[in-house]
Amino acid sequence: MRNLFWIFTLISFSALAQDSPLSLLKEPKPTTEYAEQTFKSTRLVTGQTVETKSARELEFIFAHRFGPVNSGAYELFGLDQAFVRLGLEYGITDRLGVGFGRNSVDKTMDAYLRYKLLRQSTGERNMPVTITAFGNAAIRLSPRSEDSPTPITTQDRLSYTVQALIARKFNEKLSLQLMPSWVHRNTVDQDVELNDQLAVGVGGRYKITGSVALTSEYYYRLNVPEGNPYYNSFGLGVDIETGGHVFQLIISNSQGLTERAFIAETTGQWSEGDLHLGFNVTRTFQFRKKK
Repeated sequence: MRNLFWIFTLISFSALAQDSPLSLLKEPKPTTEYAEQTFKSTRLVTGQTVETKSARELEFIFAHRFGPVNSGAYELFGLDQAFVRLGLEYGITDRLGVGFGRNSVDKTMDAYLRYKLLRQSTGERNMPVTITAFGNAAIRLSPRSEDSPTPITTQDRLSYTVQALIARKFNEKLSLQLMPSWVHRNTVDQDVELNDQLAVGVGGRYKITGSVALTSEYYYRLNVPEGNPYYNSFGLGVDIETGGHVFQLIISNSQGLTERAFIAETTGQWSEGDLHLGFNVTRTFQFRKKK
């Protein structure tokens, strides 16, 4: 009986010690909270965002642009013309993705990699921005060699793009992004173009409701030679989220849907009404095993 008494006493003191003020004063282990969904899609308007697909997620991207609005009633203000890019992007890991696609504007095939270098976070690890590296290679198949007055080699058709995508989610409504960009084209008209085009893009998203947001982006070209026939790319959009789909309504002076095309070769001028209506539709498929 005496042994039972001492056992009960030890258990009671142990329980009291666990709930004592000294134990309550212990600081909780520090944690890190990461910003989620800085942008809803991997596309802002025409350009890229810092977002990456999760591991074993596949995103199908259907991007569509009509002809110029100022083409008149005969062309139904551009609606008679249709230019599309079909693409796929796969998440190898939560931070590394690979993609490819085909754009009908100039029959361009493109492939790219994106890697999320840093994630915006607070707590134990405090990082003010998310940074994603993006690299793209593209080959322009139009015009065909037999249709060109001068010989065109495969090397002439190649272009490359490197971007640092830097974004911050300020709150649940507002996200902004900076896009330093370098576009290299192997062959250009040396009289009015440079092989290496530098540009700085800025863009953002503002959420109106839980499923609707306004987006915009602008690319300012830094080293533009005199007499260059192209313009800076600018676009506005409305994102509408519907379950697994993200539907983006767009108006832009850029018709091209690859980085070379819209950063370095935008032919439309806003002041002249050279605007293109369009939309992006993305659909995500999960390939993770169910637990």
